[in-house]
Amino acid sequence: MVKTRIVDISLKVCCALFVVASLALTFTVSDYYIFNKIGYSEGEFGFFFVLSQWVKKSGLLLLPLAAYFKKNRCAQAAKYILPAFILFSMFAFGRFFDITMLTDDAPPAQKVLASINEFVPKSANMALFFCAAVLELACCALLFVRDGYKFGVNSLTHFALAFVAVMPLNIFENLYDVNAIGRDSPLWFKNFTVWHFLMLAALILCTIAYYLFLKRKRAKLQREWLCAIAFALLIQYHSKDSFVLGDGYNVYNHVFACVPLFICNIGVYIAALSVILKKRTLYSISFFVHAAGALSVFVYFGRDEISNYGIFAGHSILYFCVTHVLLFMLAVLPSALGHYKFVLKDCIIPMAYYCVVIVAAALASGAVTSASMNFSYDGYTLAESEWIYPNYAFTQINPLPIPCPTVPFMLWKCEFNLIYLIILYLVYVSMFWVFTGAYYAFKAIKRKTYRTTFFALYDNAYETAATKDSDVPSCRR
Repeated sequence: MVKTRIVDISLKVCCALFVVASLALTFTVSDYYIFNKIGYSEGEFGFFFVLSQWVKKSGLLLLPLAAYFKKNRCAQAAKYILPAFILFSMFAFGRFFDITMLTDDAPPAQKVLASINEFVPKSANMALFFCAAVLELACCALLFVRDGYKFGVNSLTHFALAFVAVMPLNIFENLYDVNAIGRDSPLWFKNFTVWHFLMLAALILCTIAYYLFLKRKRAKLQREWLCAIAFALLIQYHSKDSFVLGDGYNVYNHVFACVPLFICNIGVYIAALSVILKKRTLYSISFFVHAAGALSVFVYFGRDEISNYGIFAGHSILYFCVTHVLLFMLAVLPSALGHYKFVLKDCIIPMAYYCVVIVAAALASGAVTSASMNFSYDGYTLAESEWIYPNYAFTQINPLPIPCPTVPFMLWKCEFNLIYLIILYLVYVSMFWVFTGAYYAFKAIKRKTYRTTFFALYDNAYETAATKDSDVPSCRR
C-alpha cells in the first residue's frame, strides 16, 4: 500500500510539473511556429519532428486523465505511444531552438516587439524543453509501475481523440500560401458571410451533440468528459501564446495580448476550473458571464476593418472558434446536465466579478499602452501609430459608431472615459441578463412541450433500444 501511494503521488507530481513546463513553453516562438512549416527545404522543419511534437502534446490531455482520473485507456495509450516520439524529438530538434523574429531584415517596430516577445532566452527554452520531455517520460514509466503492462486495442481510440483534440490549428496552412490570397477573396473570414454562419452552426450543433452524448452517462463519467474538454480548452488556449509571438494572431503580435483580461480569455480558466474543482461560485460565474460572452462573439465577430482573422482555414479564426465553442459548452453543459442549478441569487458574485474584470482590464491596458510609448530597440523607439493597444484595450477604445458623453480621467499617460466604462459595464450586464432570461424561458417552454421535442424523441428511442437489448443499460429501468 505504501509503494502504491508513493507511485501515485509521484505520478501526479510529475504530471503537474510536465503540464506547467509545457504551458510555459508556449511563450516561446518555436513551440507552434513549426506546425505550418512542414518540409525539408530551407526554413522548414522535418515531417517526423513536427509529428513528434504534435504527439507529445497529446500527452497534455492523456496524462492528466490517466494520473488524476485513473482512465485506463488513456494510460495505456500514453505509456505505449508517447515514449518513442518523445525520445525522437530529443535528438532530432535541428534548428528548432534557433527560431527568432529578431532578424536583420525585420522592420524596426517588429524588432522592438521581438526583443520583448522573446523574453525566454534560448538556454531557458532548451532547459524547459528537455525537462518537459523527461517529465513526460517519467509519467509514462510510472504508469507502467502503477498499472502494469496491459494494453487494449480500444486505447488507440482514446489516443486518436486526444491527438485530434490538441491539433495545432495552424497545421492547415501547409496546404496554401496565405500571402497569395487577397482580402477580397471569398475564402477570407468576415462578418455575415457563409463562414460566419457555419461557425455559428458549429457552436449550436457541437453543444447539442455533446449534450446528447453525455445525457445518458453516469454523473461521474459526465464530469470526466467535461474535464477532458476543460484540458483540451486550456491546451488550445495556450497555443495562442506561441501564435502571437511567431506568425501573429488576428491583429496582435505582442506578448501583452496573452494576458488573460479579455472577458473570454479569463473565462477559459473560470470555466475549466468550474468543472475540475466543482465549485458553485465558479459554476455561477461561468454560466452567467462567460456563456453569454462566448455566444455573443458568434453573433458579431468585431469590425472587419480592424480585424484580420485570415481565411476560414487559418489559425486565427480556427483558434477563435474552437476555443469559444469549447468555452460555451463548458459554461452551459454543467447546468444542462444537472451538475449545477443556477438560481437568481447566484448573479450577485458574477456581477461583482465582471466589475473587477473591467477595472483590472482598464488598469492593465493603460499601463501597457503608456509603457509602450518608451519601448525601443537598437536606437528605434515606437512611433505613436505603433503604440501597443492590447485586446483588453476595449476599455480605452469605443467601438460604437456614435460618441458618448465624456468624463475623462488619466491612467498613467492614457486618457479614459468614465462614462464609457460605466456604459460598457451596463451593456455587458444587460447581455448577461438577456441570456439568463432566455435560459429561464427555454426551461418553461421545455416543461410544457417536452413530449414533442427532439430531446424527448431521443429519450424514447433510447428507452426502446434499452428495452429490446438487455445489454444496453437504461437509466430509468
